[in-house]
Amino acid sequence: MSGPYGTYPEYEAVVVGAGPAGVTCVGNLLERKVAPILWVDDGFDGGRMNRKYREVPSNTKVSLFINFATAVAPFRKIVSGTPSRSRWEEPSESDGVPVSSDKSDKLQVLRNMDQEKGCELSHAADIILMLTEGLKRTPGVITQKGRVTHGDLDDATEKWTVGIQTENSSETDITTAQAKRLILCTGSSPTDTPLPGNVVNIPHLDLDTTLSPTYLKEKLTPLGPTTVSVIGASHSAILVLRNLYNLARTEKPDLKIRWLTRHALRYAEYMDGWILRDNTGLKGEAAVWARDNLEPESFKSSDVSKYIDAISYEKGLEREMFEQHLPGSDFVIQAIGYTRDPIPMLKTSAGKDITPYFEHEKGTFKYVQESDCGTIGDLVPLPHVYGAGIAFPERVTDPKGNVELAVGFGKFLKFIKRVSPEWN
Repeated sequence: MSGPYGTYPEYEAVVVGAGPAGVTCVGNLLERKVAPILWVDDGFDGGRMNRKYREVPSNTKVSLFINFATAVAPFRKIVSGTPSRSRWEEPSESDGVPVSSDKSDKLQVLRNMDQEKGCELSHAADIILMLTEGLKRTPGVITQKGRVTHGDLDDATEKWTVGIQTENSSETDITTAQAKRLILCTGSSPTDTPLPGNVVNIPHLDLDTTLSPTYLKEKLTPLGPTTVSVIGASHSAILVLRNLYNLARTEKPDLKIRWLTRHALRYAEYMDGWILRDNTGLKGEAAVWARDNLEPESFKSSDVSKYIDAISYEKGLEREMFEQHLPGSDFVIQAIGYTRDPIPMLKTSAGKDITPYFEHEKGTFKYVQESDCGTIGDLVPLPHVYGAGIAFPERVTDPKGNVELAVGFGKFLKFIKRVSPEWN
């Protein structure tokens, strides 16, 4: 447990998770004078992005990362490195006010980059780490390493009592706490499901590992001739294919790659003031590499075709195609999206389980209220529980009516800024 003022009998909020969304929520709560906050995470290490994705090229422009890091007053204080409260009230890029590139603060590395291009996610991860350390030292923020295992709702007061599992179980650890709000920023992990058909014995390579050229090299280079099959055509799938190709053409020429996809590549398209397929289409380096090497008109003449065997199939034919093309693979990689990580077990004060249903437009939850006699009731608001981040993103509709889930630093920030006033 850490924090400037010790523990409290009751918290204004418990924030679960310390990745980009958790950091954003804590910063926005502080700006709205919601404190004290109990912030719980098992590492406070920047989340999956810092642990796994530092080598991944971003979809986000550098300027938007700077915008994120200066979006709320508590962030600006940390970034400036200046303890003066006057810095808290300064405007930022998110307010539509340009900030000089020669401003002396902790973002100089990013300010010196091309603002209209992306960068390695290591730079974004370093922002999260910097903000995390600053928020941990901010008055009104108490941190506890551990995992929130459960939350019990007092039906009368609509307050929450949470239980926290800690590693060391020291006397200073907070293992239970009462709060007015429970905010879930619990993250997601790569989806890895059982494959249809008789292909159960092929080892799976974790997507996190294959998105890192360093980890991928360590895993595959010591092996003999190796065949890896990649399933999917997402942004992650393209980056994995690029990593495998780069390894095959340099240090492991005996590496063969099979790429199985059931649809053509889809790209983000910049329209008049908006982006078509903003959250699902290829962008940045992945889009450029895919166009140059994987499109049918470029694939045959590309060096990539020496190492990658492209296999297309129709939806519904997975079993047949997997049984035909996956045998002989030493590993299979599923790049087919992300699945929400488990959240704390929630119960009413009567001990009845709560299954929360997220409202993607509001950042709130509903649940089926059950009577004491077990009668199933209506779907009603779940008091004072909120969600954000990749596990609980905003649902957006573009001008053409396409519906997507908005995932990314700036999108988390925009969503939380919009809905957090209701958390008061």
